[in-house]
Amino acid sequence: MSSSIDPRSCRVALLCGGKSNEREISLASGKGAREALETAGFSVTDIDPANKEDLKRLIEEPFDVAFLCLHGKYGEDGTVQGLLDIIGIPYTCSGVWSSALAMDKVKAKVFYEREGIPTPPSLTVNKGDKVDIQQVISSMGEKVVVKPGTEGSAIGVFIVEGAEAIEEALQKALDIDDEVLIERYIKGREFTVAVLGNHEPKAMPVIEIVPKSDFYDFESKYAVGGSQHICPARIPDDVTKVMQREAENAHKALSCSGTSRTDFILEDNGDCWALETNTIPGMTATSLLPDAARAAGMTFPELCTKLIELALEEPVR
Repeated sequence: MSSSIDPRSCRVALLCGGKSNEREISLASGKGAREALETAGFSVTDIDPANKEDLKRLIEEPFDVAFLCLHGKYGEDGTVQGLLDIIGIPYTCSGVWSSALAMDKVKAKVFYEREGIPTPPSLTVNKGDKVDIQQVISSMGEKVVVKPGTEGSAIGVFIVEGAEAIEEALQKALDIDDEVLIERYIKGREFTVAVLGNHEPKAMPVIEIVPKSDFYDFESKYAVGGSQHICPARIPDDVTKVMQREAENAHKALSCSGTSRTDFILEDNGDCWALETNTIPGMTATSLLPDAARAAGMTFPELCTKLIELALEEPVR
């Protein structure tokens, strides 16, 4: 893959770490991205936004681009993107509004529905609300998914059945976040589709995720051997095309830039449901975006180079 930039003349600020619950995963992503960027020939400086001295370096030193490996709050939610816009450093992945929107699962669903992207029915609970659990069951079913509104990496996600279990999961999720999503449980196989591009995004090969546990939870995502990634996925061509189309639609509906990754559930009857869109996919040894890139014939260093090229183009902001 030929590149339109000369890595030797491009100084990269690699942002990883931060202050979210996903700090350790962010550091692991940063390590993976650093190795790939250096292999591609870039000069890379690690910047940890949790460190004020690092933030001073980001402002004072002449970086050409910021490569974002931040996950969770204070990184994936638009806050760091706003700082980078103010100080004038181009950055990989999505802008302020798109990052904040995709991070908020409740509001992202509104945009899915507006664009006709199928997503599981849900209801929202805010801290302090009085919740009638029987009413929840009557609208969502006995078995539901309870998840914090603005956390990632499956932190605080519970698949539960029955009134008592739902109430307990709701309280645990509200301890993590002020806004919680209760979603109808949909039984099916799990898939994810990464997308690359700014104004003309293109879906990459579909990955089927086979977790060792009941669903794609934190350990399945990040533990070595926690899940199996099958790419290309074991699905018919017409289902592949539908999933790729909806991933591109989600990327555009949320005004994403650079890359995104949308997760899906596929029912046995063929119905496909979009769960959520991640605007800064992981870059660890077990991450899905590098897997999809390899299946598309792109090495990890080539993928990182492409993300920088997209950051230096005119992104969707």
